[in-house]
Amino acid sequence: MNSGAGGASVRATLRLQFRGGMTLDGARALVPQFARLGISHLYASPLFAASPGSTHGYDTIAHDRIDPELGGEAALIRLTDRLHAHGMGLILDIVPNHMAANADNAWWLDVLAWGRASDHATWFDINWHVSDPELHGRVLLPFLDRPVEDAMAAGLLSVRHDGGSGLFFVQHHDHRFPLCPAGYAALLVGVGAPGPLLAAWTRVAMRAGPCAEAGAALAALRQWAATRDGDQALQQLAALHDGTSPSGRARLAALLGRQHWRLACWREAATRINWRRFFDITGLVGVCVERSEVFEAVHAYVLSLYRRGVVDGLRVDHIDGLAAPAAYCQRLRERLDALTPFRPGHAMPGGAVYVEKILVAGENLPAAWPVDGTTGYDFMDQVGAVLHDGAGAVALDRLWATCGPDAQPLDPIVKTARAQLIEQTFCAGFTHLAALLDRALCDTAEGCATHEMHDGLRNLLVQFQPYRTYFADEVIQDHQAGTAALRRAERAVFPFLAAGQCAMVARMARLLESCPDQAPPVGVRHAQLAFEHLTAPLAAKSLEDTAFYRYGRLLSRNEVGSDPQVLALPVAAFHDACAARAVRFPHALLATATHDHKRGEDARARLAVLSEVAVEWEGLVQGWFAHNGAAGGAEGPGPDRIDELMLYQALVGAWPLLALGEGTARDRFCQRITQWQTKALREAGRHTGWTRPDAAYETACARFAERLLDPGRSAAFLHQLEGFVARIAPAGALNGLAQTLLRLCVPGVPDLYQGCDLWDFSLVDPDNRSPVDFAHRDALLEQATSFAAAAAVWRTGRVKQDLIRRILSFRQHYPGLFASGSYTPVDIAGADQAHAIAFLRQHDGMSLLVLAPRLPLGLGVGADTLVLDHTPDITLRLPSLPGPWHSLLGDVPPCVDRPFMRGGVPVACLVHDARIP
Repeated sequence: MNSGAGGASVRATLRLQFRGGMTLDGARALVPQFARLGISHLYASPLFAASPGSTHGYDTIAHDRIDPELGGEAALIRLTDRLHAHGMGLILDIVPNHMAANADNAWWLDVLAWGRASDHATWFDINWHVSDPELHGRVLLPFLDRPVEDAMAAGLLSVRHDGGSGLFFVQHHDHRFPLCPAGYAALLVGVGAPGPLLAAWTRVAMRAGPCAEAGAALAALRQWAATRDGDQALQQLAALHDGTSPSGRARLAALLGRQHWRLACWREAATRINWRRFFDITGLVGVCVERSEVFEAVHAYVLSLYRRGVVDGLRVDHIDGLAAPAAYCQRLRERLDALTPFRPGHAMPGGAVYVEKILVAGENLPAAWPVDGTTGYDFMDQVGAVLHDGAGAVALDRLWATCGPDAQPLDPIVKTARAQLIEQTFCAGFTHLAALLDRALCDTAEGCATHEMHDGLRNLLVQFQPYRTYFADEVIQDHQAGTAALRRAERAVFPFLAAGQCAMVARMARLLESCPDQAPPVGVRHAQLAFEHLTAPLAAKSLEDTAFYRYGRLLSRNEVGSDPQVLALPVAAFHDACAARAVRFPHALLATATHDHKRGEDARARLAVLSEVAVEWEGLVQGWFAHNGAAGGAEGPGPDRIDELMLYQALVGAWPLLALGEGTARDRFCQRITQWQTKALREAGRHTGWTRPDAAYETACARFAERLLDPGRSAAFLHQLEGFVARIAPAGALNGLAQTLLRLCVPGVPDLYQGCDLWDFSLVDPDNRSPVDFAHRDALLEQATSFAAAAAVWRTGRVKQDLIRRILSFRQHYPGLFASGSYTPVDIAGADQAHAIAFLRQHDGMSLLVLAPRLPLGLGVGADTLVLDHTPDITLRLPSLPGPWHSLLGDVPPCVDRPFMRGGVPVACLVHDARIP
């Protein structure tokens, strides 16, 4: 299911990261450049009001306004006016799953102030009935940098009054925790507040919740606080609750005990938190967008922007975080469809919806979701895998096996990470799920063997592979995939359990796969939802944020949406995936880079070449292991073999095409590498980590990397590294052109990440979110030349930009060919057939023949020009199409069925128009 005209009208998107220097008016200035490149829709990162100073916008504090730091709605209108003037639209990234958990979020603040009496108490995913008696009916706030008693004694918790809002709060560094207004009278009476003010707050206390009287009382409090007597009284109030004295500490502790929240050290979040976070980020609280009133509040403004023609499509962040994704997508589609007839006549065709969803092997986007497709991680995996050489697996595995006992296959690494995360990061969610399952499964008189259930549940979670099931969604849909996933996990668990535990796991699995049309009890529904809310972050954290940094066979396959244990994808399987997308989601986004990628698309393309020269790479690295003196060297105990191997790959992938020389450029590159290295080491959690960093190991690793990059100390290593990169870089560039060409031409909508029209050798964030030199890119566009001339200076990246510009220009003139055209794989014959991927797109008499290079090192191209030094033995088996062909990338080859020729760049995009005689 998809939006029809809305999705079909999206021809090519460009993802732009706002904040970090990019404002809406800054984007407005870039619109002509994007239009010249051939982009149809700007694809914006979140624009709604976010925490002050936010670098990404995913920490929303209000859904009803554009962030003033970006320029506000007026600047958004100026941007969209410019987009419309160039025939372009806007797709907006929205975040319905979570919001910032801080005092800038008025909804969250209201919940903390009033507790369950707040109008927003059910808007956030809070467990008000947790078994911990201290937290029953309260919210845990694990934001302190030390235990609460120590924080009080150190004077780090102080009672303050906000003169602007009139509210009292407890301050801890940058955090503000609001005091319940029902207790203001008790605070004020001790400092001699005027009788009428005390009476006003007494009336508020009697209401015990948000009320009209509170507004008048706040106005009176603000007025009194502005007087000299009021100011002195409030200073006295703060002094009375000064935790550095025993009496003040006792008063402060009593005050804290009367609140609807409980403060705690941040380390307690994993074990005690009673509200859903985004993954393990305590600064982001889960939103119950499945509730109709919450949905309306979250979406009212963006839907008004859609109706007004300001926004034309939506990208939904982290769809698997929602309680009921199918119901959400259907509600969103209904609202968009209902508003579409009311959009102004000048508006672009609208209604496209894309969801950020990771699909594991064999998983499809649920048919019950009426969306246009995913944001493109599935394609990023497919196009990356098809450019790898499966024959390299033997040598790469052999090299990996020499890296020590931790150098295991991926599967045990992931499962070990899952088990660790359950114990260390998500234990509160696990305990909550276990309690729900206990209540749902067991007769209250009989009870359950809790330890058996906990063991079984823990093992089931470790073995469960997809991000989640969707049984808790109220929409009646096909649950075969979810049932199969649970059954596979159940079978995988049995060998590790005793007989009694096996029976328990079977009972749990049957309960978790209860379909909504079977009307399971509400307790079962709660258990299913808790399971699904736990498996999604568990899957992401165990693979992407942990195993990707522990498993180092070949880092080009350690990418979001990918399965690193699958080194290569056969060409036939790639074609099958493209054909399936053409049928099910022809307007899905196709990405090769995102704001979340682990390394740039061209760094991955270069590293893919290692699969072609795996034996040579193995020998090279073994020599570096022997001579570079990593473990136990002068720098200290590190890095070990795994971290050393990953460092070498990072260097090969990110090594610049132009000589580093000395000074600033080399220092900057070294800084980027060590910044990546520190993050990689901490994410891996083998020797160091985010919560307990091992400074000695991190320093030793950084010093080792710095030594490797110092020509004065590592001349021999740098000579080898630079020579090796220089040899494989042209093949890496061809891989980069291949994945770009495929993204532009296979079924779907090509998405270009900011700056990636030139070579992208970035590392993980924040490196991949660095400011882009758009002026340089604009100048290159203005100097557009022939494709062959651009290839002759390929190190500048102009050849990639030229390829994008030419294909997108053709898409603009023939949109039907790409939106509705057929996709037909073309058979390839000849001894070099493994070195190409070919297909036809055909529609209304128009044919587009695409031939992309594959395993390019074996093709033999010039290091400076990318042209072939011989004619490969590649022959296409084409249908009979009489008449002339036209090339989008230069001259038409003498034989269309042999488009790769000596002296030419091995990239072909040929057009045949049967309507022209």
